[in-house]
Amino acid sequence: MVDTKDSLIIRQYESKDKESVRNLHWLSLPMSILVANGPWDDRDLHDIQKEYLNNNGEFLVGVLNNRIVGMGALRKKSDKIGEIKLMRVHPDYQRRGYGQLILEKLEAKARQFGYTILCLDTTTKHVPAQNFYKRNGYRETHRAVISYMETIFFEKHLE
Repeated sequence: MVDTKDSLIIRQYESKDKESVRNLHWLSLPMSILVANGPWDDRDLHDIQKEYLNNNGEFLVGVLNNRIVGMGALRKKSDKIGEIKLMRVHPDYQRRGYGQLILEKLEAKARQFGYTILCLDTTTKHVPAQNFYKRNGYRETHRAVISYMETIFFEKHLE
């Protein structure tokens, strides 16, 4: 799976990407989130094959000049509901459309799996992510406090 925008290559995660993916995960989290353990930690990065790829999901990386600068994942919640996880773009490469390309690929994959609803969450402190998801047709469904962070839950009905 390959797309380009300024030579960005989007492809499925490979085991050789593990360290780069974990580094990108931590580097791209806003500092306001890094105050405690919570849903943003890297528990589901320990076995990406099991958590995502072997369970009606996907894990994509965006590669630019042989460096992983973006990533995003899709996992199964139920037969009809998929969950978008780990949308990250390296801070030096944000606002170039890379996250948009990755999200579009994940949504296309969700349709292939037969998901009719996608859900995701972000914190109230991560305003750019909130705006990104709203621009892409996700609507807020509810809020909850998780590990001291107010979390906003979104969903989108796929066509």
